[in-house]
Amino acid sequence: MIRKSLLLAAVASFAFNAAHAAETKSPTGKTEKKADAAATAAPDKGVLFTPTSAESEGSVTVGGKAIAYRAVAGTIIVHPKGWDDAAWREASASDLGDKKNAKAEASIFYTAYFAKGAPSANRPVTFLYNGGPGSSTVWLHMGAFGPKRVVTADDSHTPAAPYSLVNNGNSLLDVSDLVFIDAPGTGFSRIAGKDKEKAFFGIDADAYAFTQFVKGFLSKYGRWNSPKYLFGESYGTPRSAVLINELTTDENVDFNGVVLLSQILDFSLFAGLQGANPGNVEGYVTQLPTMAATAWYHNRIPGGRPAALEPFLKEVEHFASTEYAAALAQGSELDPAAKQHIAEKLAGYTGISTAYILKANLRLDGPNFSKQLQDADGLTTGRLDTRFSGADMDPLSKDADYDPQSAALSSAYVSAFNDYVRKDLHYGQDEVFKPSIEVFPQWDWSHASPGMPALKMVGTSVLPDLATAMKYNPQLKVMSAGGYYDLATPYYQGWYEMHHLPIPANLQQNIEYHYYESGHMVYAHPEAARKLHDDVASFIRRTNNLGN
Repeated sequence: MIRKSLLLAAVASFAFNAAHAAETKSPTGKTEKKADAAATAAPDKGVLFTPTSAESEGSVTVGGKAIAYRAVAGTIIVHPKGWDDAAWREASASDLGDKKNAKAEASIFYTAYFAKGAPSANRPVTFLYNGGPGSSTVWLHMGAFGPKRVVTADDSHTPAAPYSLVNNGNSLLDVSDLVFIDAPGTGFSRIAGKDKEKAFFGIDADAYAFTQFVKGFLSKYGRWNSPKYLFGESYGTPRSAVLINELTTDENVDFNGVVLLSQILDFSLFAGLQGANPGNVEGYVTQLPTMAATAWYHNRIPGGRPAALEPFLKEVEHFASTEYAAALAQGSELDPAAKQHIAEKLAGYTGISTAYILKANLRLDGPNFSKQLQDADGLTTGRLDTRFSGADMDPLSKDADYDPQSAALSSAYVSAFNDYVRKDLHYGQDEVFKPSIEVFPQWDWSHASPGMPALKMVGTSVLPDLATAMKYNPQLKVMSAGGYYDLATPYYQGWYEMHHLPIPANLQQNIEYHYYESGHMVYAHPEAARKLHDDVASFIRRTNNLGN
C-alpha cells in the first residue's frame, strides 16, 4: 500500500546468525574459550536480539473445506550485508558484550501458518509482505490471505470499533503455507546497533535482508525442497524484483513464481513524481486509464458513462499510448489546434474541464486529479482506491491533502490485528505494534542494477533485476495484478512495465495479468478479494510442479 510521498503496504527481512565463543583470560591467566554473555550457543542468537516465538492452532474454511493449521508468530535475527559470522566468533568477549558499539542487527517478525495433515516438505510456501517502504504487513495479513479477516465497508469509511474478525474464505492456506513478514523496524520487527538505518533502509539493503530471512526460514523449518513463491504488494513489488534476482543468481535458489500486486518497478512512472523530471511523459500516459475508470465510477463522464467499464478502458488505453503519448512527446512544438483536440479528448475521458487541462499543459497528475474530480461537491477523491471519497481538508488547495481510503480502513486493520495477535497468536503482550514507520528521510534509493554501478536518481528502475532472474531461471512464472481504481500504482503502469522488460519474446509467455474493479488494496472489495484468491490459487496450482 502506498502512503505519504510514495508507497505503503507488505515487506519482510531476515538473515541467519551464529553464536560465538571468544578468547578471554581466565583468573589463572590462561587463555580459554568462553561463551559471550550476550549470545549463547544457539546458532541464531544475536548480540542485541534473541529470537522469540509463540505457537497456536486454528482452523479456516476455504471453499467449504475446513483446514486445520499450526501458527507460529516469532522473530528471526537478520544481519546486514558484510556481516561475517567467523569474524564475530573470533571477537573478544568484551566486544561481543558491548551493546553500545554493537554492529547493526534486525529482529524480523513473521507469522507463519502451516496446514496440518499435509506433507510439509513438498507443500508450497509463500512469503508475503506489504511495502511503503516503511509498512508492516498487517494489510495482506488481515485483509487478503490470513485465516482471519477484518470486515470493512466497501467504498466508504468503516464505523469505529467494535470491528468484526471473521473466517477468511479467501485465505491461500488451501494451496500454500503462508509466511507474513514485517519489514525491519515495522510491526513487531526492530532494528538496533551502529548505523542501523543505513544497514536496513534502502533498496539494496532491504532486499539483502529479505534474502537472508528467506534462507533462514527455509533452514529453520526444513522447507528448502518446497515449491516457493514471493508475494509483494506496492513497494513489495520492487522488493520482489530485487529479491528474486538475488535469490536466483546469487544464492542459487530458484522460485516457482512471483506475484506482483499493485506493482511499481520503474519509479520514473510514479504518479506524483513527473514534475521532478519534466522530460519524462510516460507517467502521464500510464495513469490516464485509472483516471478514466475513476470518472466512470463516480459518473463524471460528460454525456453519461459507457455501459461497461472494460471496453471503455481499452479505448482509453489505446488513446493514451498513441495520440496522447505522441502529443506529449512533441512538447512545446505541439500545434495549438492539436493541443485543443487532445485536451477535449482528455476532458471527455476524465471529467476534468478542458480549460483546466489546457492550463495544466495536458499533464494531469494524480494529486491534481484527486482534488479536482469532485471539487464542486467539496470532496477529495481517494488515491489508493479512487472509489472512496472524503470531505476536502482545504477547499483552496491545489492537490489532495489526504487519502480518504487510507482514512477509511486503517483503524479497522490496525485495531483488529492488535487484538488478534495478542489473543489468538499469543504474541506481543508487552510490545508496541508499529503499522508503519517513517523511513523516507533515511531511505537509500540508489540501486545497483545487474551489471551496473549503483545509481541514485529520481526514478530508480528494478526492471533489469526481474528480467535477469527470468533469463537466469526461464521456468520462473510471474503474475501481475492490480486494481482499476488504484491511482497510487496505476494498473496500466504495471502492464506497461511488463511489456518493456528486457527479456526474450518467448519469456513474455511466463507472465500473466489480472485486473479487478478495486483499488490498491484489491482485497478491500469483497468480489475482487474472491477473484484475487482464485487467480493466485490457480497460479500456484499450475506452477508448483506437484501435479495438482
